[in-house]
Amino acid sequence: MMPGQGTAAAQFEALLRSNLRGVCQLSAEQVELLHAHYRLMTRWNQVLNLSSIRSLDAVVVRHYCESLFLAANLPAEARSVVDVGSGGGFPGIPIAVVRPRCQVVLIESHQRKAVFLKEATREYANVRVIAKRAELVQERFEWLVSRAVAWEQVMGLMPALASNLALLVGAEDAFNILKTQGMSWNAAIALPWGQQRSLVIGRSVSRGTC
Repeated sequence: MMPGQGTAAAQFEALLRSNLRGVCQLSAEQVELLHAHYRLMTRWNQVLNLSSIRSLDAVVVRHYCESLFLAANLPAEARSVVDVGSGGGFPGIPIAVVRPRCQVVLIESHQRKAVFLKEATREYANVRVIAKRAELVQERFEWLVSRAVAWEQVMGLMPALASNLALLVGAEDAFNILKTQGMSWNAAIALPWGQQRSLVIGRSVSRGTC
């Protein structure tokens, strides 16, 4: 273990657990997997812009806690998830960590970011990376999730890519998304960290969808 690594891991875990109180509970193994991802992302971020957020507190909330909040709100029976524009692996990798029976596909068209995702998940049995534009993917999934792609672009992938949708967005975007036709929407769920962000969940009701 590198000097200071134990302290850094403890700080990461403390921030994660305190912010997730009432949202979900993580095992020690799950925390270790998330911290390993954080360490790798931090190293790669020095040469590849995976995240513009540098503060550990902000990284834990915006990247990990938001992703885990989404995971906690997916149905227990969900078995396949596609993360469009995964970037540094959010929300897909945290979902894969806490939902090991769920097959998670990370779509990332930026080739170097896709290489990072493959490196970050090479020991994950339930994760696969597709390095191409989502519009070119000829597969179908139960759930489409995203947090970094413009919601208008994501909506253009429904229902071809998935029947169900979960988006992490700003409160203003959530208001506009809920007016989109062809979907049955749940009420937007305000994220519990006071940053005017929401989770929006919907189901395609377009003709011909299953």
